[in-house]
Amino acid sequence: MSMGSVRKRGKTWTWYLDIGPDPLTSRRRQTSKGGFKTKKAAQEDLNTAIAKRQRGELAKRSKRTVRDFLEDEWLPTVETTRRPSTTANYRTNVKVHVVPLIGAIRLQALTPVQLNAFYAKLQADQRRDGQPLAPKSVRNIHAMLHKALKDALRWGLVTRNVADAVDAPNGLSPEMHAWTAEQLRAFLAHARRDRLFAAWMLFATTGMRRGEVAGLRDLDLDLAASWVAPRRPRVVVNHQVHISDPKTVAGRRLLALDPATVAALREHLELRKAERCRLAGWGVQVEASGLLFTEIDGTPLHPDRFRKRFKRLAAKVEWEQDGARRVGLPPIRLHDVRHTYATVALQAGVPVKVVSERLGHASIAVTLKIYAHVLPGMDRDAANTVASVILGSTKGPASAPADPSVDKAVDRKLFDLDTRKEVKGSSPAQDDPVVVAGEGFEPSTSGL
Repeated sequence: MSMGSVRKRGKTWTWYLDIGPDPLTSRRRQTSKGGFKTKKAAQEDLNTAIAKRQRGELAKRSKRTVRDFLEDEWLPTVETTRRPSTTANYRTNVKVHVVPLIGAIRLQALTPVQLNAFYAKLQADQRRDGQPLAPKSVRNIHAMLHKALKDALRWGLVTRNVADAVDAPNGLSPEMHAWTAEQLRAFLAHARRDRLFAAWMLFATTGMRRGEVAGLRDLDLDLAASWVAPRRPRVVVNHQVHISDPKTVAGRRLLALDPATVAALREHLELRKAERCRLAGWGVQVEASGLLFTEIDGTPLHPDRFRKRFKRLAAKVEWEQDGARRVGLPPIRLHDVRHTYATVALQAGVPVKVVSERLGHASIAVTLKIYAHVLPGMDRDAANTVASVILGSTKGPASAPADPSVDKAVDRKLFDLDTRKEVKGSSPAQDDPVVVAGEGFEPSTSGL
């Protein structure tokens, strides 16, 4: 509860009100008002100020600007409670986008109209190359400012959160693209001789994020039990690599591995051991980073290397479609392999809850929102199956339900690669490309 007092100063009375400790120094802060002719008048005005303070309607007048607040007060405070990658994103957005446009405005004078104009500017031409920011990036900046202004209100620096009066910026996110199961299989076949083949298998058969694969350590694997636990993602913010906590609480998970992926990982460990033995014979010291995927000398791989290498490999894949031979798969992001995994798993009948848990989504609602385009066909299949049982046209479901604990059957069906052959040499997949005929399960591309 706010505490105040009334004291006489000369011939008039002044009230003093505690407004909470400084968020950085924890020192006591007060606001005051004087000039009252009687103690009673001062006390009555103090009571009004206390009521306003409790409603968040009282703030000491200040010349503090948006930049002063964000850089000197808010960011140093949130750094103690947020992931390093999150605060690095905050600092980049404040420096690159917020400060140049609204940093000079007094914090207490900031209005919803100014915020709306700010978001409109971002969506027009505020990227470094002069292009508009992606809608999701603008929404992220809005979320950051809303949180910052909420803290300013809680600390008694403003009388209201003006971001409450501003709608989150609209705009469609980029359309999600994914490969078919056939295309993903063609990529894996082409990448069979690549030094990072085991990483490509993990992307394809678990749906892990790039940072999760890049941050895997040897101790995160248990190949005897066939599982992997992504615990310390290595993410990139403003070209700098940060070791982070999992993106969500659900991101702390154990992922079951199919036999083909386990075999690829065992092969990777053997190949890595041979590489390092050769280096030791040449007197080259190997860095003991503990990471599963590294450069030949043990130094950590920059996560962007996965993205660039994936793009190069995908552009050289030879495959067949409708009887025609093609070179180069449809261009997608490395992150879209995750979408491919989820789409194939859902269409293969893996329960949404299992897919959500394997992807590390915060909730099943996130999965349903992202992959809503896959669900209509599943709904139709469910309607036909249940109706056939009820009406007696069949004795049971058309197909056996997917194992709710792990989708190994899906992985074996889609990625039936010969991982028993030993691969000598560590050069990327530059040999004759493997042509994969159009066969096997191919999900609908509707809505991708």
